[in-house]
Amino acid sequence: MGDALYVRFQGTRRNQRGDFPGVFVLVNGLARDGKLTDGQERFRRANNDWYDASYPNPAHVDPTVYDHTVNPGAAAWFKSSARALLDRVDGYLEILAAHGVECERLRSADPGKIVYEDEYQIVVIPHPSEACGPVRHDVKVPSPTRPDNVRWCPARRCGSRYPT
Repeated sequence: MGDALYVRFQGTRRNQRGDFPGVFVLVNGLARDGKLTDGQERFRRANNDWYDASYPNPAHVDPTVYDHTVNPGAAAWFKSSARALLDRVDGYLEILAAHGVECERLRSADPGKIVYEDEYQIVVIPHPSEACGPVRHDVKVPSPTRPDNVRWCPARRCGSRYPT
């Protein structure tokens, strides 16, 4: 795979809709469940506010972008050129690690069919025919339940595993 143009941070387990939630959804879920420390909640609130002020919310621009019937499996990916936005993700990853929530960073030059795009990000429907296609796992928060030398198919559709 050539240079990755897009980056996504997501959980390693499917949610109720069968999708892999992104890092912000995961941290916001911990907050909603009252699981964050005071410091983690301050970080989350301050950084969520910063993100809201710094880039467009695709759902505000197009209310159907994450509609599961219109765009099944739609997922947001940062453009790798959006450095200022990417630099703040580490704090979210630290919160997830502190709570034992597995997550990973994916990189791809072609993560799927683009259904939304702005200066900072895209929202895509993953390519169904490329379940083990051009998405590369590149960082994972360690977990005692999965060996560090095995990655699951990025789209989790074919169920295949491959050594790193």
